[in-house]
Amino acid sequence: MPHRITPLLVAPWLGAGLLAAGSAQAAPLTVTVTDAAGVPQADAVVSVEVKGTKATAAPGTQAELGQRGRNFTPRVLAIQSGTAVNFPNFDTVRHHVYSFSQAKPFEIKLYSGTPAAPVVFDKAGTAVLGCNIHDRMTAFVHVVNTPHFARTQVDGIAMLDVPAGEHTLQVWHPMHGDTSLPHRQPLKVGGSGATVNVKVTPSRGGSTP
Repeated sequence: MPHRITPLLVAPWLGAGLLAAGSAQAAPLTVTVTDAAGVPQADAVVSVEVKGTKATAAPGTQAELGQRGRNFTPRVLAIQSGTAVNFPNFDTVRHHVYSFSQAKPFEIKLYSGTPAAPVVFDKAGTAVLGCNIHDRMTAFVHVVNTPHFARTQVDGIAMLDVPAGEHTLQVWHPMHGDTSLPHRQPLKVGGSGATVNVKVTPSRGGSTP
């Protein structure tokens, strides 16, 4: 399975924080993300900022963004700041992975297999990734300062558990690129949970790696 996060074991579409939030006081939160026309949007990153939670991931937390079939997989990787990301190449051709985004500029020159050192994403934001050999390859690493996050599926829905109370909801989608701030709004979660609908619109900024 190309996408994994350690030391927590999670499903590919969920952030590491979903399990971290699973306490006795947690309540279910369902967020549906659509565009302005009401079309469900996959690969949106939904995160909830909760007062008192640690902004950075636990030491040793890792994730993986591989290359397979001359594509990045997954196309969108959501992680908490401080996470180390490995970039294994499962193809028989070499790749040259890079990003010029301010959130995390880096370069891994032509390589096969898995680079010895992962890339640590140490601040919130979005890095747009490309391959210097295969121009059509594009991926996004979206970094959040909270352990509570998830990624929407093809139905535009993300589900996670968060503590009851008043928080801040943040939603980012690839249409925002790496130059626009995510959508933010207040969030109130009762003891029985909450359901929220969010509409996202394209960014005027660029998202070229």
